[in-house]
Amino acid sequence: MKRVINAFLGAVRDLREARILALVLVPPIGGFVLWTALTWAFWDEWIAWVDTTLAATAFGQWIQSFDPGWLVSSVATLVLVAFVVPLMLITVVVITELVAMPVIVKLVGERHFGALELRRGGTVIGSVWNAVRGILWFAGLWLLTLPLWLTGIGALVLPPLLSAWFTQRMFRYDALAEHASIAEYRRIVQGSSGRLILMGLLLALLYYVPVLNLLVPVLSGLAFTHLCLGELSRLRQKV
Repeated sequence: MKRVINAFLGAVRDLREARILALVLVPPIGGFVLWTALTWAFWDEWIAWVDTTLAATAFGQWIQSFDPGWLVSSVATLVLVAFVVPLMLITVVVITELVAMPVIVKLVGERHFGALELRRGGTVIGSVWNAVRGILWFAGLWLLTLPLWLTGIGALVLPPLLSAWFTQRMFRYDALAEHASIAEYRRIVQGSSGRLILMGLLLALLYYVPVLNLLVPVLSGLAFTHLCLGELSRLRQKV
């Protein structure tokens, strides 16, 4: 827990840097603009598709038996929102990785971990493959757990848990790509999985705080870079 808190505090301090501040709003604004435009353009088509899909299921037919109108439309809207929310998160994280992570890794590495040797175990292809796998797993888990949203508690608990898993999966590779070897990366992922998830959960909860949530994507990149490079430094000290 102490390592997670220290990494988070280090990320908050680095968030004030001019080159970080210049990028901090790019991911959330980019994701918001993209999905606002898509929603405005295709909302009616998406709602019609969800309505048709629901009507073909036993659940949809059961709802229609109570009220064929507003209740079905309300459920369709809820389902569509449940699809758009993770897509927005995916978009924001990908923009952060593309735009902010190169700057973040360079800043954190030079300022706080200058003594770490660059072993460059990561590659561009590896980063892309890690992102693709992470997105597919996240999408699959979201779809599998979607029915649990109807329990009420599931709608509160599942989004931050899935977000925590997704963000640590996406950011850990790029955070270590320049500094760690392949073997070191694997050892950190295996040995620090609890701390990575805990950091992801802490950051996921910040998405619920208005205004502050605009800073979370870049703050996440900083926090995971601090945490991962700190784990790498401790790993090499043991050798």
